[in-house]
Amino acid sequence: MPKLAANGIELEYDVRGDLGAPPLLLIMGLGMPAAMWPDAFVDALLAQGFRVVTFDNRDSGGSTRLAGLRVPNIPAAIARALLRRKVRAPYTLDDMAADTVGLLDGLGIERTHVVGVSMGGMIAQVLAARQPQRVTSLTSIMSSTGNPQRKIAFGKRRALGAILHVPPPASDIPATVAHLERLFGVIGSPGFPQDPAALRQHFERVAQRGLYREGTARQMMAILGSGDRRELLRSITAPTSVIHGGDDPLVPLAAGLDTARCIRGARLEVIMGMGHDFPPELMTSVAAKIGDHCRAAAAA
Repeated sequence: MPKLAANGIELEYDVRGDLGAPPLLLIMGLGMPAAMWPDAFVDALLAQGFRVVTFDNRDSGGSTRLAGLRVPNIPAAIARALLRRKVRAPYTLDDMAADTVGLLDGLGIERTHVVGVSMGGMIAQVLAARQPQRVTSLTSIMSSTGNPQRKIAFGKRRALGAILHVPPPASDIPATVAHLERLFGVIGSPGFPQDPAALRQHFERVAQRGLYREGTARQMMAILGSGDRRELLRSITAPTSVIHGGDDPLVPLAAGLDTARCIRGARLEVIMGMGHDFPPELMTSVAAKIGDHCRAAAAA
């Protein structure tokens, strides 16, 4: 994958689709490289006529790893966040949103549809709020507002434990695949069981792109350090779709409801049986919902 300089770092990216097609930027979630986007989902967006841009966030995949920054104490930071105290982070969601602006600048994209999942949804929200002229439409999937209320900020204890479990060294591909299988066995969609062999193949591709545990910890701190963003989200003017799983054990449905409430005119789509993943059964329908939303926004 090629790289380009953005916001003082390098981002590894990929662009698929016709050069003249409307661009659609996908922003991935916590710790995961762009390889986590299912091929079926990207292919479904391409089939609808979009030019799809994916990239590895800072501190993940092939993008710049900020190894000179300290590795934070996540449990202590979570405790501070729950007490509504300031959390100091090596960088914030604003910095990560600025990375995406640098990526768009480097690709010569003035304005784009933006789709973010989980932490990527948070980055997409900040991008839409801070740089409204760059965002044609916003789709926020299984994400949140930074609202510190316990029932909104955190899901089930088992899911939180799974996401905080320290992954094995990235060089150990089999162990990393096993880690991902355990993780998504906890946070995945109870209503849409997946084929274990196909899922393992997908995780092998993700593991080969690399999971960087120190970077994941810093990304988690970026979320916690950015605090409550509800007031910021109220400034978003881009047409917004909020998609959330009705059975998400990690980022509870309450967080999706809160997101939709905070963004003026946002449309909420709740998918029962969906957890904190992308089950194959939903890929075509979710991509179709996003495509309809993007086209409506472009025509408005």
